[in-house]
Amino acid sequence: MGNKVLLWSIVVAIGGFLFGFDTAVISGAEQSIQQYWSLNSFQHGLTVSMALIGTIFGALMGSMPAEKWGRRRTLQMIAILYLLSSIGTAVAQEWWIFLVFRFMGGWGVGASSVTVPVYIAEISPAKRRGQLVAMFQFNIVFGILVSYLSNYLIGQESANAWRWMLGVQAAPSLVFWVLLYFIPESPRWLLLHTNRVHEAMATLRVINPVGYEADKEAILAPQVAAGNTGHDRLFSKKHRFPIFLAISFALFNQVSGINAIIYYAPRIFEMTGLGRHASLLSSVGIGSVNFLFTLLALQVIDRFGRKTLMLIGSIGLIATLGLVSRAFFLNEFGGNTITVLLLIYIAFFAFSQGAVIWVFIAEIFPNTVRAKGQTLGSLTHWVMAAVIAFVFPLLAERIGGGTTFLFFAIMMVLQLLFVWKLMPETKGKSLEQMDKSFAIH
Repeated sequence: MGNKVLLWSIVVAIGGFLFGFDTAVISGAEQSIQQYWSLNSFQHGLTVSMALIGTIFGALMGSMPAEKWGRRRTLQMIAILYLLSSIGTAVAQEWWIFLVFRFMGGWGVGASSVTVPVYIAEISPAKRRGQLVAMFQFNIVFGILVSYLSNYLIGQESANAWRWMLGVQAAPSLVFWVLLYFIPESPRWLLLHTNRVHEAMATLRVINPVGYEADKEAILAPQVAAGNTGHDRLFSKKHRFPIFLAISFALFNQVSGINAIIYYAPRIFEMTGLGRHASLLSSVGIGSVNFLFTLLALQVIDRFGRKTLMLIGSIGLIATLGLVSRAFFLNEFGGNTITVLLLIYIAFFAFSQGAVIWVFIAEIFPNTVRAKGQTLGSLTHWVMAAVIAFVFPLLAERIGGGTTFLFFAIMMVLQLLFVWKLMPETKGKSLEQMDKSFAIH
């Protein structure tokens, strides 16, 4: 694998950094925002989940520009959305204006979750694809960690601290937009959607100097056999197994409770008796563990495979969520029990679901419907994320932390069965090889 492919992947994965930062930064600002505009519980839940509502639309529409105008141009539009959102939320004087700009940032996140994994999967050699696509998740958790650290450093002393928390994202957004001008378009998109064959071959030659001609033939073979122009319907019988896998994987990712913990970490810690300052610091701990175990997963995902990581993670999530639920039921909050359990929970999640989801969904669909399939998986993921972020404060208030975390634990038991019985292994296979194996399934 050439250094150029690694550099292209790193640049595009900055979209993951902005994804993570934008997603988690609200956790340090949400209570100040609630006080600033005197929001009731419904308005507060809407404010926190507005970005997630935006991600639904971003994910839903993500494949359209990626298919029509290409992966790179779509990424440039996403960078502009991030930039406008960070500036707009920082200076908003009216609540509804704040919501509009948070929605815009969410749109960028949703579109990123479609376009970034697809782009990296399409420029990666098969033997390194898991590691390179997982860089997207690595940058997501790096963005989450930086947002927690930034929130902690900015603090709560100033009345306008929350504006600074949200506004600092403008700098990396601008850097992302500039760097995107130095990466090539996806060669698979070029071959299937344009006449720019020489440009596509130049990129394929960098990716695979020895077998790039064979790669070209493999990419074009399904299109030639079907006599079409590279367009295909996603919802057809031949794609039903990848569709089932993508929807199931995305559902399980969210009913693990991960976004409830990411968004409401300080609030959860305060529920156990920690003070505000200690809660923010504990959130930095969550971000750090998330970062370190995603880094570990990045090193082993192409060696051990996606399924092995998911089996290990599922068992760990069941155990930690069950113990958190028990602590809430029994009011056993002595010492740092909940903090330690949630840190272990994050470690198992980062090592499994966190690292695998974007890799797996980007791999399982054929070239002709990959962006559409990624859209379906991302859309499912973000609909569930929005629902959980919206209802978590109500659930925690009305049925208690014990029942809420017990529900998440039960869902992870179902995930373990899904992984054990139904999830295929995709490591080391070319995208075209997987097209054939799923067609036979």
